[in-house]
Amino acid sequence: MDRRTFIASVGGAAALATMDANQKADALEHAMGQELEKVIMKPPIATTYGKSYQNPRRKDNQVYHMGHDDRLPKMSEKPTLLEYFDKRIGHSSHLLQSARLARINGLPEPIILACLLHDISNGAFIKTDHGYYGSQLVAPYVDEEVSWAIKYHQSLRFIPDEDIGYPYPEAYIRYFGEDFKPEPYIYRHAEYARNHKWYMSARQICINDVYSFDPNVQVDLEDFHDIIGRNWSDPEEGLGFDNSPCAHMWRTMNHPNNFL
Repeated sequence: MDRRTFIASVGGAAALATMDANQKADALEHAMGQELEKVIMKPPIATTYGKSYQNPRRKDNQVYHMGHDDRLPKMSEKPTLLEYFDKRIGHSSHLLQSARLARINGLPEPIILACLLHDISNGAFIKTDHGYYGSQLVAPYVDEEVSWAIKYHQSLRFIPDEDIGYPYPEAYIRYFGEDFKPEPYIYRHAEYARNHKWYMSARQICINDVYSFDPNVQVDLEDFHDIIGRNWSDPEEGLGFDNSPCAHMWRTMNHPNNFL
């Protein structure tokens, strides 16, 4: 087993660093046993066409992985949003800080929830066009205003609005360079959002987004259980099994490494 595969099997380098020698030995033994029995494939999205990462080839007596991946916490038969936070999304400090700041700023509960969920795709599904994917993920379970705001915050965050105290984020200059210009659809969608009745809902996500990276601020998801309970509707069948337009996306997060 190569080192990269082993590190991935334990949840990354940070998780490996917390283990003592015995735990590392046990983890390696377990990972090697799993490798003998089945092949776990990297999802093909954004493939590098063989230039770097290569999926392993199936050997004799091996099967391709399907269903629950033992490297991940197992979901229940009827998973809820809170369970996805615990087992897939993670208790993101940034999301929790965004929601905390929105509440401090006196925003209504649906917008606090939108701040809590605005980057839900980033952490558990896909970063590219995360506002659009995130909006689709939550749309059946929240007020339309919430999903709309999550969708359009992606475009508006690149467009300053000095009149309401939203300059172009300095962090974006560090991340992308001074000469970076978003693609044309960003400007089109931001202009559409600027003239929409829910403009400020999406803009508030941006405002409470850029100031929510303080390493000294600790927030607990339990602080928002009441807001989630009043503004989010988990399907009776469980997320991923309710035949909604986005059920397949929740199933993908549940079993992200299925071969098919």
